[in-house]
Amino acid sequence: MTTDPSFEIPARPQRRFPHDSGVEYEGGTEFRLLPDRSFDDGSLPALVRELLAAGPYRYGDFHDLPMPLWLVRDEETADVFRVAVRDGTVRLHVLPTTESAGLRRFYDRLRDASGGDWTVERHVTGA
Repeated sequence: MTTDPSFEIPARPQRRFPHDSGVEYEGGTEFRLLPDRSFDDGSLPALVRELLAAGPYRYGDFHDLPMPLWLVRDEETADVFRVAVRDGTVRLHVLPTTESAGLRRFYDRLRDASGGDWTVERHVTGA
């Protein structure tokens, strides 16, 4: 019997606004979603793009980065978080106002869209 992963957020990032740049985040929580199978190089980012396009998400991607990265808003829960694909994992980065409901719904949709199981690892920094 499997147990659903917890998306409890023990630490939120602190926002800083340095004078010489935009915004920086210190500390926080990241959830790493690891698929039970390997994906080809482009197929995991493509799966995430298809999931975002299917909604209920409003999202934008960051260009000129070495990995796919999106700022995502779940229109049903109003949760905002970042989604990255790196090293064969999907990473959900908690922002200061992110709640667990939006992360859980993204995970459930990703699991359904992929047709497989996923392991969730929570990483906390600066707590």
